[in-house]
Amino acid sequence: MSNLPIEAEFQQAVDEITQTLEPFLAKNPEYRKALEVVQIPERVVQFRVTWERDDGSIAVNRGYRVQFNSALGPYKGGLRLHPSVNLSILKFLGFEQIFKNALTGLMMGGGKGGSDFDPKGKSDGEIRKFCYAFMQELSRHIGADTDVPAGDIGTGGREIGFMFGAYKKYRNEFSGILTGKGANWGGSFIRPEATGYGLIYYVTEMLRDLDNTDWKGKRVLISGAGNVAQYAALKVLELGGTVLSLSDSHGALIATGEEGFKADDISNIATIKLARKSLTAFDAGSKFQWHEGKRPWTLVEKADVALPSASQNELNGEEAKALIKAGVRYVAEGSNMGCTLEAIEIFESSRKAVKDLTQTEGICFYAPGKAANCGGVAVSGLEMAQNSQRLKWTPAEVDAKLKDIMVTCYKTCWDTGKQYAEGGAVPSLVAGANIAGFIKVADAMRDQGDWW
Repeated sequence: MSNLPIEAEFQQAVDEITQTLEPFLAKNPEYRKALEVVQIPERVVQFRVTWERDDGSIAVNRGYRVQFNSALGPYKGGLRLHPSVNLSILKFLGFEQIFKNALTGLMMGGGKGGSDFDPKGKSDGEIRKFCYAFMQELSRHIGADTDVPAGDIGTGGREIGFMFGAYKKYRNEFSGILTGKGANWGGSFIRPEATGYGLIYYVTEMLRDLDNTDWKGKRVLISGAGNVAQYAALKVLELGGTVLSLSDSHGALIATGEEGFKADDISNIATIKLARKSLTAFDAGSKFQWHEGKRPWTLVEKADVALPSASQNELNGEEAKALIKAGVRYVAEGSNMGCTLEAIEIFESSRKAVKDLTQTEGICFYAPGKAANCGGVAVSGLEMAQNSQRLKWTPAEVDAKLKDIMVTCYKTCWDTGKQYAEGGAVPSLVAGANIAGFIKVADAMRDQGDWW
């Protein structure tokens, strides 16, 4: 256990992993030492970032890179630019990233970084100056075979471009040191879509195994309005489902009719978000209702699937009960640690109550973010592979590889959960994900002498 309870988000992540690992650790007590070791980052880099505003004044922010674990490959994880960024959040994200990356089957370690810089309200020039100042220090600590950051909240294509350009100037090398790059200078097809598409590919397997069904006619609640939510929504529509909601930090947009969101609606929302505006700028008309300050989980009477895709701890215990009451049978996290521990316990309790797969009431099959949303980092790993080979795969090739990774990840979670988790006719995907990811990392650490 971490001895730093003030790091609330990190402690929550450690507690969640520890709790679900217990059935495995009881049978394999020697691995407790590995759990103790893996909680401590290999390296934490913290630095000052000073940059010049358009009016000539000097601003200062905190920069971070948590290089958590390199047992399986170079550190890999996003750079978050948001006022809420602190060491606790980055340690939580980096810790989760270790096991998420392990579940992809690719050679990637776990890390996370970013700054408390807020891109909102800044000019392109100010963002460029910040990115160059940020990369001036970060460039000392990353490399194609050392640490390969990516985008995250607040870090889109513009920011990745500025950071890549800064690295190239400081180090005089064109190298695959960031993923999420532009399509014509080292980026991969399907990377913007990857997390959302991968989420739907994962849930497709859940639908088949629990109810022998697919997306046709499914009513789907989605939170968030960024890349993950947008592309998850578009893939749901493609596969025949109905999207009932999208949301942002200001509130939730709920479809009032049976049609739900259409592709054109999602395209308009993407344009609004690209301009860094609130969903309140969307012309809802009579097809949608805006709920100020609300999240979608308690705003509809009937739904089948819930996909939290905004931020951590965005679905709590009371909302979990409301979803089950509304008939939701599937919850999968597009966001990292989207559900609170209380919500997870409620979903898992409903799963444990399943005696056979003919039971139809009060069941909620839950998938954690480290498995369900690993498609984004999986395609980042595929981008790294393409950069190493100096070639570019077609969209169809990348999408096929992504789907295969998500199906394999799901099967790993199902089989491991079936082996170790207690209760019910349905395996625990959260236990399966945590245990499978942990075993892979722990075994590599032992081979390399980090514990024995």
